[in-house]
Amino acid sequence: MSGTSRTDVTCATRVVVKVGSSSLTTAEGGIDPDRVRALVDTLAGIRARGAEVVLVSSGAIAAGLAPLGLKRRPRDLATQQAAASVGQGLLVHRYTEELARHRLTAGQVLLTVDDVTRRSHYRNAHRTFARLLEMGVLPIVNENDTVATSEIRFGDNDRLAALVAHLVHADLLLLLSDVDGLYDGPPARPTSRLLPDVSSDADLELVRIGKAGAAGLGTGGMQTKVDAARIATGAGIPVVLTSAEQADAALKGDPVGTVFHATGRRRPTRLLWLAHATEPKGRLVLDDGAVRAVTERRASLLPAGITGVVGSFVGGDPVDLVDPHGAAVARGLVNYDADELPDLLGRSTHDLARELGASYEREVVHRDDLVLLRRGEPVE
Repeated sequence: MSGTSRTDVTCATRVVVKVGSSSLTTAEGGIDPDRVRALVDTLAGIRARGAEVVLVSSGAIAAGLAPLGLKRRPRDLATQQAAASVGQGLLVHRYTEELARHRLTAGQVLLTVDDVTRRSHYRNAHRTFARLLEMGVLPIVNENDTVATSEIRFGDNDRLAALVAHLVHADLLLLLSDVDGLYDGPPARPTSRLLPDVSSDADLELVRIGKAGAAGLGTGGMQTKVDAARIATGAGIPVVLTSAEQADAALKGDPVGTVFHATGRRRPTRLLWLAHATEPKGRLVLDDGAVRAVTERRASLLPAGITGVVGSFVGGDPVDLVDPHGAAVARGLVNYDADELPDLLGRSTHDLARELGASYEREVVHRDDLVLLRRGEPVE
């Protein structure tokens, strides 16, 4: 491990920590007080050295299993939401009690995708985090499972943690798992080797990634953690992946776990969320000229370059922009409802404004609300 990597870790002044269900709960689904206490002691240690902390915590659904008499994580969304409703209060109460031992105040933040992809909402989310940290509060973040739908959700808290790290301008993302780092094969296999450093995707080519997590309590696996690390490092934030038991050692700079080095630079927050936290509600089919305008000139999308509309969406929804062969080249927030667009296709904004009024002299997708994609991933 290079000295620079560990210096980045120990010098971080704002840290986002993500912990999964399997690191907090018993196999039966209840909260393990000892595990929560050990985690909170680690968080308090970060605060004691002068750094700010945001905790992204899974465990709400798992914590709700036992009180509801459920033996395993439910598969249907309605029962998951019921379990989350019961478990979220129990989980935050436990954190609140443990943080109080260190004279720290917890603040609950429940997020949905809409909270951070729509222009007005994401600004409010940013302000909320900034004010909580300014007041010395330790925010505890989770997806709002009780109201999220299967179509509109982050899907796993690893990705949520990476996006929160960018939203709050963190210096470090610490991903805690029940595995002590990233291995080039199954961790239980004697020949598997821990990777101390990941500097690029090339370092991952020989890695066989399997699912992590115990007793079926979590939704994430090692793949989701690697994906989260890609999001964070691509936005300029280094990542440490290790086990909850080694969290304290990792934050002290000890050579444990895997460090993912930052590979990119900070991007506009909302565009990162748009690329990684949204599911498109529809597709706009572009002609070759519009594809070139959007991808090469980074221009806004105008009605004249659209040849087809697929899906049901309203103004402000995310949509994919696809080329004539159906390949997605960009994702953006559309300014029109789906049923408005067919009458506008192939026509200039000047003609539309003259015929229908000035409100139609606007872009279908403005370039400020658009992120380019390559094979489903954002283009830096």
